[in-house]
Amino acid sequence: MEIELKFSVPDEDTRQAIWEDELYELCEEKDSREELFFHARYYDTEDGDLAKNGIAYRVRMEGDTPVATLKCKGNSEEGLHQREEINIPASGAEPDPELFRECSLGNTFIELIKGKELKCCVETKINRKSFRIDTGDGIFEFSLDEGEVITEKGSIPISELEIELYSGDKEELLKVGDKVQKKYGLEAEDKSKYAKGMEMIEGR
Repeated sequence: MEIELKFSVPDEDTRQAIWEDELYELCEEKDSREELFFHARYYDTEDGDLAKNGIAYRVRMEGDTPVATLKCKGNSEEGLHQREEINIPASGAEPDPELFRECSLGNTFIELIKGKELKCCVETKINRKSFRIDTGDGIFEFSLDEGEVITEKGSIPISELEIELYSGDKEELLKVGDKVQKKYGLEAEDKSKYAKGMEMIEGR
């Protein structure tokens, strides 16, 4: 289960200020800071079988490392996203549904596509700066994302802060997020990058 808070970041100055903020300096995990380029492609059948069933399938290059991901639609409210997510190391950037054969969601995914050709419907190119904190009541990863979502209908810019729960409880996540949100006047973001791409495709 993936549980994270997502906020829109209005500009580069705010993004840099959050990155340099000492708000959680005392509980930041040593050597956890990282900067990577993420290039992701989301796939579906020509008929949109996965989207119709609330499933997203992604293959993402995280720097030089390929990772395949399945996600269920889940729910999002006031920037809090909760959904089933399965990540598996991949051998390359091309889609390989058989990687998910050993899990229940994977079998549902494989049954839905029924051997049909998968095509890229949404693409993202993201520069991510991240670090982890340990408050004593939970471990969380802060990710500052800047980039774009790309579809055949065009592209839109992305500027977000994600705070993902690694361990601990949801209430501590909300407390952590509340401090940053209030300090910088951030707006909660209820739409995933994939959802924004699908809205573009559907003309919404």
